[in-house]
Amino acid sequence: MNTENPAREVVFSARGVSKIYQMGEVTIHALRGVDLDLFAGELVVMLGASGSGKSTLLNIMGGLDAPSGGELRYRDKHLSKSSDRQLTAFRRDHVGFVFQFYNMIPSLTARENVAIVTDIARNPMRPEEALALVGLEDRMDHFPSQLSGGEQQRVAIARAIAKRPAVLMCDEPTGALDSRTGIRVLQVIAQINREIGTTTAIITHNAVIGRMADRVIRLRDGQVDEIEVNAQRADPAELGW
Repeated sequence: MNTENPAREVVFSARGVSKIYQMGEVTIHALRGVDLDLFAGELVVMLGASGSGKSTLLNIMGGLDAPSGGELRYRDKHLSKSSDRQLTAFRRDHVGFVFQFYNMIPSLTARENVAIVTDIARNPMRPEEALALVGLEDRMDHFPSQLSGGEQQRVAIARAIAKRPAVLMCDEPTGALDSRTGIRVLQVIAQINREIGTTTAIITHNAVIGRMADRVIRLRDGQVDEIEVNAQRADPAELGW
């Protein structure tokens, strides 16, 4: 079922977005004319096999890459026509990223890893506040080597949300975790979406995770294949994989 609700505020609007990579003599069409809207405050899960274009689409929406064609807007910003400097400012001011690997600096504590972002953000949370939101108030002064994988991923989430981003982009955030730890991380992401109202996109190849979303966007061969709306979001604790 494909539903685009005109009553909700559109945060991202993609029209005919394409991405082409040239690898020597080989041309790779990563995205082929994507049309998609994302709405303020929603949580979407993007599903697709490897090579379906989901990571490419997330990177373009997050300002990490630019489309080869088509139009992409973030509110009143024309991202598809933005310069590198403008995309850098967009990422800094509006977007938080969570990746499969935690990218912690091993010589810094959890608090200090979050402070890397809060020291340069315009209106940040205190590192302690961000870490408390992800349930790590008792682990702030631990180094990454003293934290489990799930705890390190929660530090990464705290770092991403500490600058109060309007958008949170999560690329396989549970990919390196066991199911029990992954569920805890998904609970934190859902909590941030509810409590802060951050528009959240999660990329995964795990279809079960789609049950926790407002909408599930399935990509295939660089195109949006299907959009499903969940009547009710499942608690991540109810998921099993």
